[in-house]
Amino acid sequence: MSEYVVSAQESSVTIEGNKVAGLQSLEYRVERGQIDVTAIGQETFVGMAESGLLKVTGALRVRSLCPALDALLLEPVPTAFSMVATLVRAGNQIRQIEFEDCYLDDKSFEMETGGVGVTVYTFTAKTVRES
Repeated sequence: MSEYVVSAQESSVTIEGNKVAGLQSLEYRVERGQIDVTAIGQETFVGMAESGLLKVTGALRVRSLCPALDALLLEPVPTAFSMVATLVRAGNQIRQIEFEDCYLDDKSFEMETGGVGVTVYTFTAKTVRES
């Protein structure tokens, strides 16, 4: 198995084709809905029944603000958007992660003395593909 160490400084995230300026981090999680099958009198589960439902959630940390995301969050009717993370190592693209039909869930802002403002945007996506 090859090990890929990607550079955060070289990698990028785009929303609808526009690069997110001031990006500090991207994190996401893919969860598969499942039900544990248990038996009376046993301490461990017997098996697992998967429902097949995948849930994709994540967060973007941006230095200061991202006007494009702010505009999406404040629209009266939520609008889906696409997001692509391009992971790069030594100038070579290692992986591309495509989030489809994303919706912003919320945003938070923090600013510390002597620091800069950081906004955290959380999102939900219909699907994620890695290539």
